[in-house]
Amino acid sequence: MPIPRNVRLLSWFNFWSDFRLYAPIAILYYSQIAGSYALGMSVYSVIMLSQSLCEVPTGVFSDVIGRKRTMVCGAIADVLAMFFYALAGVVGGYPVLLIGAALQGLARSFYSGNNEALLHDTLAESGQREQFQEYLGKTSSMHQTALGISAVIGSLIAALSFQIVMWLSVLPMIAALLVSLRFTEPQAFTRTEANVYAHLGEAFRRIVHNPRLRVLSAARVMSYALGEAAWMMRSAFLAQLWPVWAIGIGQMIGNISAAVGFYFSGRIIRRYGEFRLMVGGMTLSEAINLFGLLVPTVLSPAIMALNSVFYGINTSAIGGLMQREFTDEQRATMGSLTSFAGSLAFAAFSVVLGAMADWLGVIPALIIAAALSIVPISLYYRVLRSSTAVAAPLESAVGD
Repeated sequence: MPIPRNVRLLSWFNFWSDFRLYAPIAILYYSQIAGSYALGMSVYSVIMLSQSLCEVPTGVFSDVIGRKRTMVCGAIADVLAMFFYALAGVVGGYPVLLIGAALQGLARSFYSGNNEALLHDTLAESGQREQFQEYLGKTSSMHQTALGISAVIGSLIAALSFQIVMWLSVLPMIAALLVSLRFTEPQAFTRTEANVYAHLGEAFRRIVHNPRLRVLSAARVMSYALGEAAWMMRSAFLAQLWPVWAIGIGQMIGNISAAVGFYFSGRIIRRYGEFRLMVGGMTLSEAINLFGLLVPTVLSPAIMALNSVFYGINTSAIGGLMQREFTDEQRATMGSLTSFAGSLAFAAFSVVLGAMADWLGVIPALIIAAALSIVPISLYYRVLRSSTAVAAPLESAVGD
């Protein structure tokens, strides 16, 4: 079957929305303006608090007025966010950084839930619903490809000027906005006619009353909070081993590895099943991270970055598992509720991680974050070990 137009556009939207030249030096830039790692990480905390406050309203917004309009609103907020980040370097103001963070959180809330729902509805419209994980992986790989390319370019420019990097980062956000205007609303989209509060309440009840979805949601929330906060802090670890101009290389290795994982995730999931990949893959990934942190050498950043391939595979796997549990009428709202909890968890842990880095040092703080990953891994083990949905792929893999 031909690839639907919205799927191709989503790939390009993902590319431009994550072509963030400033990403490899973000924590260094924020901390330079704010004055400490704790305050620098608080920018990420504000992003997530803003996202969490807007998460549920924008999820309902998507189910009520449509996927395309929701995406356009997010793209506008992203352009404004990047403008305020760049402006903070000119006026030297921590509050200006926080304005940018609040706007970025708003943008992320428009995207979360909505963009996966748009992909799902587009595939359902063309009779390719069963290909969701594969297309989710391929379109998501563009996020990582963009981050990898922009990381190298951005770090080279950052060696000359952080400020130039920040202003140039506005341009890809404008490109993403232009792409968002070209989407068409999927005909499979079912506009909800219910009262907004009733719609939200129903989505929440469906999560609470679904034991499998409850555990999956809890695991995804914890894994997201721990993993994302550690990733944001990793540039400070790289800066202790590599010069500023080379930080982007480490980020690029991680992003390209994740892109490969995303791109091939569909066939890998079909071959090995979610259990082996999510439990075994996450365990191996965190073991590699711990080794790199406990025995830090000039090669550590590259070794740690390579295992990002598991991030791409597992993100697609969990996305597919949760979409199977969501209902069509509350699909975006249920996704937003999960993201809401993840945003709150990240907001809290990012500040704690920054404070630990100021107090104990960057490496001990990252070691603690890696060790805590045993909690979400155990939750995934609990929900997947006896799943009939996973049994067939596992039996097929063993038979091969």
